[in-house]
Order: sequence, then C-alpha cells, then structure tokens
Amino acid sequence: MKGHPPILVVEDNENDEMLIRRTLAKAGIPNPRHFRQSGEAAISYLSRLGQYSDRKKHPLPALVLLDLKLPVMDGFEVLRWIRAQPGFRDLRVVVLTTCEEIRNVTRAYQLGANSFLVKPLEFENIRAFFTTLEEQLRNRQPTAEPLQRPSRTPNEELPEKELRGRESGDGHWKLISGW
Repeated sequence: MKGHPPILVVEDNENDEMLIRRTLAKAGIPNPRHFRQSGEAAISYLSRLGQYSDRKKHPLPALVLLDLKLPVMDGFEVLRWIRAQPGFRDLRVVVLTTCEEIRNVTRAYQLGANSFLVKPLEFENIRAFFTTLEEQLRNRQPTAEPLQRPSRTPNEELPEKELRGRESGDGHWKLISGW
C-alpha cells in the first residue's frame, strides 16, 4: 500500500463497480481503492466529514474515477465542487461515461476533468493509462492537459476522428482520452 496513492471511485451502479474492481485487478493496478456510491458521499470523503475524518483510514486520493450519472448530486456537480476547492484543483479527475453520453465529455472538460474513460473499460488500455499516471505521481509532475480538449458545445456530436481508443462492442472498457 505504501507508495501507491489511493483511488476514489464514485460509482452508484453495482454492476459497473464490480467491473471496475475486476478491470483494475486484472490490469495489476496496486493502488488501494475507496468506493463511494453517491456524489454526496464522495464530497464527505474528500472533506473529511463524519466517518471520513480519519485520514489513516480514508486517505486523500491521487485520482478520482467519477461516474457522471449519479442520483441526487450528479458527477458534474461533484466535479464543479472539487474544482472550487483550492486544495483539490490539482487532483486528477477522470470521468466515467457510456458511449451514448459522449457529448457530456465536453461539459466535463469545461468543468475541469483531466480525462475520461468510456464504459465498459478494456483492461489493456487501463493498464497503459495507470502506468502513465503512476509515472507522473512518482515523478511529482504536474497534471498534464488532455491530449485535445473538445471545442464544441455539449450538444454537438463528437466526430469519429476525435475519439481516442478502439471501437469494441464486446463489453470491455475503452480509454478514449488520456494524459
């Protein structure tokens, strides 16, 4: 556990949570994972409120994997809150979305997301993604900007040439954009 910063995963769907756990394990990601099922719980965790006040049990993450479709407080609201906190402006936030919601990526970038992953994930791409992230964390490099920030409005469709990753309908996750 020492030397591997934790990952906060904010995902309300039990099936997606199970897939994320499996994918990270299969990719050999050694980072401890803390799962929260709502935006409110994620903010409480990051704010050290209530049961999350003990940083030994609930350490600050180096990365947040944030589902956009959450009940009550959605991922956009959580992302907006994170970026409004001076201590979290450099926290890496990767939004999780489905292919049907790809237009939401523009809005997420506007709110300060570092990157996004399309569910379901492909474990080979996850491994490469975390290798790059681990190198950045080890070298204490500042958060890199995404390869290309979409310049469209959230209602416009993404042209195929801007999509990063492989098309796959076999139930595996795909890395679409990264550091």
